[in-house]
Formats: sequence, structure tokens, C-alpha cells
Amino acid sequence: MNFKGKDLEYYNALMKVRNEVTERMRHCADSALSSENFEKRGVTTHMADSSFDNSRNEMALRMLSEDGDIVELIDDAVERLANGEYGKCMECGEMIAEARLQVRPYALFCIKCKSRQEEMMKQR
Repeated sequence: MNFKGKDLEYYNALMKVRNEVTERMRHCADSALSSENFEKRGVTTHMADSSFDNSRNEMALRMLSEDGDIVELIDDAVERLANGEYGKCMECGEMIAEARLQVRPYALFCIKCKSRQEEMMKQR
């Protein structure tokens, strides 16, 4: 892929976020799988300690899953960029505001559609 101009800016923004997320994933996985954590799990004697360890591990797995979803969204955004579809709302087809793309370069929806979706989720 050979992006130019504004597309290159979008691509660089996407890659910056992708690198940040994958580094966070790597750190989280390394921390969760460290030998110190495995050794500690073997000697946990108090139920509160065990419960805390389980909660921390569940949170780490949830974060890894969410970050994995973001990486997938970024990869999809790069594909849309290559196809000339980047920045279009997947619901209404309007262009997503530049300010939103700067904050969340992998956004799928414009603010109006995203707000409507979130409101519908609250009502469920």
C-alpha cells in the first residue's frame, strides 16, 4: 500500500494507535504470564488473595480481548483506506468528522449514529 497526502496521515495515525495497543497487549500478556505470578498462585492460602488474583486475571483477559478487537478494527480501517472507503459512516454513509477520526482513527460511525446506537443500548 502506497498512501499519499491525507491518506498517508490517516495511515500513520492508524499505525500509531495499533503500535500502542499491541505494546499494551504485549505488556499485559507478559505480566499475566510472568513466572512470579505463577509461583505466587501456587502459594496463595487465603481465599481473599485467591479471589483478588482471579479478578485481576479476568480483568487482564478482558483487556486483551478488547485490545484485540481494536487491532482488528484498525486492520479493517486500513483496508477501507486502501479501498477509498475510509472515513465513511458504516450506518448513514456520511463522512465521519475529522475531529472524531483524530481521536479514534478506526471509528466506524459518525457521532450522530454512534450516539443513537449507545442510546438504544441503554434502553435495552
